[in-house]
Amino acid sequence: MLGLVGIAVILVMVFGGYALAGGKLGIILKALPFEMIMIGGAAVGAFLISNDMASVKHTLRDVGKVFRGPKWKPDDYRDLLCLLFELLRLARANPVALEEHVESPGTSGIFGRYPRIRNDQEAMDLICDTLRAASMNYDDPHQVEEVLDKRMEAILQRAMHSSHALQTVADGLPALGIVAAVLGVIKTMGSIDQPPEVLGKMIGGALVGTFLGVFLAYGLMGPFASRVRAVVEEDIHFYQLIREVLVANLHRHPANICIEVGRQNTPHHVRPGFGALEEAMRNLRQDAA
Repeated sequence: MLGLVGIAVILVMVFGGYALAGGKLGIILKALPFEMIMIGGAAVGAFLISNDMASVKHTLRDVGKVFRGPKWKPDDYRDLLCLLFELLRLARANPVALEEHVESPGTSGIFGRYPRIRNDQEAMDLICDTLRAASMNYDDPHQVEEVLDKRMEAILQRAMHSSHALQTVADGLPALGIVAAVLGVIKTMGSIDQPPEVLGKMIGGALVGTFLGVFLAYGLMGPFASRVRAVVEEDIHFYQLIREVLVANLHRHPANICIEVGRQNTPHHVRPGFGALEEAMRNLRQDAA
């Protein structure tokens, strides 16, 4: 919703201010379709050239993050800590029983209680692969921690691709606007024998290209790239939380201490309260009993 409000404010302020200053919207509206074909078409073509099909689809999906915001909400962080608490308790009590859940999370009763987490492949791979590695009796927890760090880096780099792709388009739009403007000037020079009022409108239409390229770059595409990057950075905390808890587990801390380590490393605005989380884990203990 905030993204739509932002777009509305940009459009109203820019074009409303222009109209209030006495500018004629007719010139812009007449040139807009043709300039948009040239600038927008060139931007789309350049975007397709510089990305493969998987990246194109990924970027188009991620544009929705501008309006949806982060995927993971405060309740999801609480559920994740509860899920990890159940798994760690089971790992300490019955490692053989844990293998059934780790090897077949789709049919696991524990994972089944947290469908949003179970449906996220990245989270499931992180949890299951790390617990599976822990069951292999790794002598050096720091080795697993190093693997997790590299994996987190790869996750972030892959998730950031959409933001980089959008920013690249934003960086190129002003230049494409100049290209459209130059073509408009060329068209105007071909009609140099026309009266001044006709040439004035033609030059005005040509300058719409420059305006449109800069406006799309800094008013829309650039902010879109920044918002996607911010949402990705926000969502990566969810996977970082998995890393913190499971690394603490590798150091053989008690399960409740591992969960508290994760809670403390969760950003404040999505961090579950100590009392609420403690009550949720107490209910899990009672259900298990």
